Amino acid sequence: MTKIGFPSRQQLVRKASEIVPLLRKHAPWSEENRRLHDEVIEAMTDAGVFRLRKPKRYDGYEVDTSTLVEVLSELGRGDGSASWVATVYQIPGWMACMFPDEVQDEVFADPDVRVCGTLSPTAMAAPKDGGMVVNGKWQFISGAHHSQWQEIIAILIPEEGEPYPVMGLVPMSDLLIVDDWHTSGLRGTGSVSTVANDVFVPRERILPLPVALNGEPVSQRSAESKAYRVPLLPVAAASSIGPILGIGKAAREAFFKRLPGRKITYTDYENQAAAPLTHLQAAEASMKLDEADFHAQRLATLVDTKGNEGAQWKTEERVLARADMGQAVRLVREAVDIFATASGGTSIYSDVPIQRIARDVHAVYQHALMHPNTNAELYGRVLCGLAPNSLYI
Repeated sequence: MTKIGFPSRQQLVRKASEIVPLLRKHAPWSEENRRLHDEVIEAMTDAGVFRLRKPKRYDGYEVDTSTLVEVLSELGRGDGSASWVATVYQIPGWMACMFPDEVQDEVFADPDVRVCGTLSPTAMAAPKDGGMVVNGKWQFISGAHHSQWQEIIAILIPEEGEPYPVMGLVPMSDLLIVDDWHTSGLRGTGSVSTVANDVFVPRERILPLPVALNGEPVSQRSAESKAYRVPLLPVAAASSIGPILGIGKAAREAFFKRLPGRKITYTDYENQAAAPLTHLQAAEASMKLDEADFHAQRLATLVDTKGNEGAQWKTEERVLARADMGQAVRLVREAVDIFATASGGTSIYSDVPIQRIARDVHAVYQHALMHPNTNAELYGRVLCGLAPNSLYI
């Protein structure tokens, strides 16, 4: 790392690669305890992971999307949960850059601040002098245990006019954490629920949700940066695609690591690697991972190009971003399923990584914004000349 804190893509990827063994070592602990091990957070901090999307003026790296995808993919090779949490921090952290400069000064005072958050408006807010009072509960708050701030979404009911969605920034100390993360996959993410009971949010830490959805930062300094003048959903899609690629790579590596010397029980194949079926499985799964990488690269290139140009996004481009993400998820899940199926009966033991990897990829597949069917339908709807039926584009 250079003293001024602007490492190259190669340096960031190398740093991420160097901590892969540690992530793998702690993955079983994280799964059992339903949160990331403290040493994992420390290692990712030292590797600069939490500065990737942070503004340069706060000693962040403000990396392009292609770098972000590559680093997060590398982390996913080590542990899908660790990469997922790192990804989640990137998105609310990016959203924090929409707020006024004085708010950013407060949030980014910690050089390695971690902001968790959500896009679901499952809380209600009422105006109060100088701000609003929020009550409600948010689920799936990945990385809440290690966060200093949460980006919240609520429906503000004004004294006059129609209710509308707002986003706010709240210190974690103002919220209650509900330890309800008992799941089959991504257990290590610690994606617990958080609750606000009459939490006051000052006016300067409140923005209408469309500010982020449309990539229109209030901060002039953010508006001058190509990293923050992109709509939220393409940014979120590109950020989220990194872990899924890494999970796919992890499955491939886990399969080939166990392959030498394995036989196929109840057959005369003393070496599984000699069976034509294995050849077909390995080729099909690997090609699916290659196809997923194509969609990731196309998505990252689109986000970076539009940001560099400062160009307006067409509706079709915005829904294509979600379609690319969804297709990558579909392909990686299919590839992981093939590798898991080919791993034999002994792969169901808890000390064999492929079973955890398979459960993790199925958890990602179920995510509302990442589900391939939802994203494909949205893209096809627009291609057929209809308006999108979601604000989240």
